Amino acid sequence: MARQRLEQLRADLTFKGRQFTAEVILWAVRWYLMFPVSYRDLELMLQDRGVEISHTMIFRWIQAYAPELEKQLRPRLCRSNGSWRVDETYVRVKGRWTYLYRAVDSSGQTIDFLLAAHRDAAAAKRFFRKALGQPHTVTPHTFTVDKNPAYPRALAEMKKDGVLSRFVGLRQSKYLNNIVEQDHCRVKRLIRPGLGFGSMCTARRTLAGYEAMGMIRKGQAHRIGGRDIRAQVGLVAELFAVAA
Repeated sequence: MARQRLEQLRADLTFKGRQFTAEVILWAVRWYLMFPVSYRDLELMLQDRGVEISHTMIFRWIQAYAPELEKQLRPRLCRSNGSWRVDETYVRVKGRWTYLYRAVDSSGQTIDFLLAAHRDAAAAKRFFRKALGQPHTVTPHTFTVDKNPAYPRALAEMKKDGVLSRFVGLRQSKYLNNIVEQDHCRVKRLIRPGLGFGSMCTARRTLAGYEAMGMIRKGQAHRIGGRDIRAQVGLVAELFAVAA
């Protein structure tokens, strides 16, 4: 069953045979991932523009295209710097609180994210490994974290394993971590209209889209300004090989 769903999502990545044009689909995807609206809100917005569509169809579009947007965007991102600010925030999934690990650099540029069921050293280590493997990241010289004891344990294990240099620094400072805590607010504002997620899978896919559009809006993509909406529209179309 899971394999069938995966094959269906892969098939959804083509625009051929769609009832709606690629322009309409990508318009809906971009707006949902950019602004705090619910699927029903976006359904009404599209109807106002003469596009009759159900909110469940928009949900399927987000599940198909949001993670692909993040995947295609990663190689286009500018390099982050080596001063990482790491923190986690809470996200409700199927009525339960889960943990969204996030990292930005000292200039506020997004590094990576990871949704985990637990808040422990294993999850922190998994997040650090994922972030280090991204094409736009550099090996950090400093990690700034809060007082969560899981972070020092995870970093100590990674140094022992040779993944990180023993000279990589660790700072536990809430004041210096304000930059990532403030960045959480953007993601939480987008999540709020949806009143949580129905599963970890749908949460991860939607969050990938939120983070991808956030990186574009921050100006992290090469030669694309954070306030240049037309260039951003063109970039999203280019990532999906669609004429803007």
